[in-house]
Amino acid sequence: MKKVRVSLGVLLLPLSLLSAGCTFQEAETVIEAAPFSVRALPIATVPEKVIKTREVTLAAVGDVLIHDRVYNDAETESGYNFNPKLEEVKPYLEQADITIANSESIVGGSEIGLSGYPSFNSPYEVADTMKNVGVDVVAMANNHTLDRGIQAVENAINYWHQLGIKHTGSALTEEAGRDIPTVTANDITFSFLSYTYGTNGVQTPAGQEYLVNRIDRARIQEDLKRAQELSDVVVLNLHFGKEYERMPNAEQIDLAHFAAENGADIILGHHPHVLQPADWIETSDGGETFVIYSLGNFFSGQDGLYKQTGGILHLTVEKVTDAASETITITEPAFTPTFVTSENEQNYQMELLKNVDPAFNEEIKEHMSMWVPEMMFIE
Repeated sequence: MKKVRVSLGVLLLPLSLLSAGCTFQEAETVIEAAPFSVRALPIATVPEKVIKTREVTLAAVGDVLIHDRVYNDAETESGYNFNPKLEEVKPYLEQADITIANSESIVGGSEIGLSGYPSFNSPYEVADTMKNVGVDVVAMANNHTLDRGIQAVENAINYWHQLGIKHTGSALTEEAGRDIPTVTANDITFSFLSYTYGTNGVQTPAGQEYLVNRIDRARIQEDLKRAQELSDVVVLNLHFGKEYERMPNAEQIDLAHFAAENGADIILGHHPHVLQPADWIETSDGGETFVIYSLGNFFSGQDGLYKQTGGILHLTVEKVTDAASETITITEPAFTPTFVTSENEQNYQMELLKNVDPAFNEEIKEHMSMWVPEMMFIE
């Protein structure tokens, strides 16, 4: 994807043939002008020393959906500890400049009572582990945002603030709901947006629509426009699609194209709980948007080969600035397949898929790169 912004005009000022204040004496002899030809002006070049190139690496993971059997497995004498469960994949996350995750089960804390399916509430220690592995931003708009009511949302947002992790898709006031979180790394600014198709039939309290962002094209279009003004790169999280379907449906593809045309640079899909492939969307202005239709489950208690499979998306964003323009390019798409193992609803552990089932790992790699053949795999 390339996005070019013209920042300065290159002005060519003609040289004056007469210096200010100079006069010529009249001459009696008339000299005939020699014939001349028009020469092309020299092509303006930008010295290399004024060209600046910067890069930022972005990592993204899917659903962090903590079932009761998972937090029971992580229980200790003093609380909960999920850190050992993600230790194997930690290096793949913390090496990125910016990492984003989909916080699907609300982190409302033990104080209001923990719960799993169908109305989730996770311990604060889940957030602690996400901080520990390098997560910088969480998407909060999903079908479980309102599972445990306003108190859980308030607790979660306050705890993310306490950890210094940015959140998007849910807010506690109308004013905060209008804010678009940004993160700047190496002089490249990213903005983050998040929306969901619904909340499992749970109605948002009247007048508190800011508690969760719902997919509304007019709202998304407006927010994308504002996000473009605030940042170099707009990252859009969409909680959409049909659960357990391994390919995107027509509605997902149409909405992704709409978002791309309106300024989304990177689109991260969630909700199906299984991996769906990545793609490039060509926009009418000649640009390209990178989309991954579903990042699947990252860490959850769901069973089944495809539901236990997730991964880490890696992207590099390059910013080139010279005297005349600024260009943003998304390059080097890569993926790390992961797998959550367990035994009799115990010993939940995140592992690299290649170490669990090499043949299945190859199948997943082929699936994720079917529309992006240049996709690399970091394992």
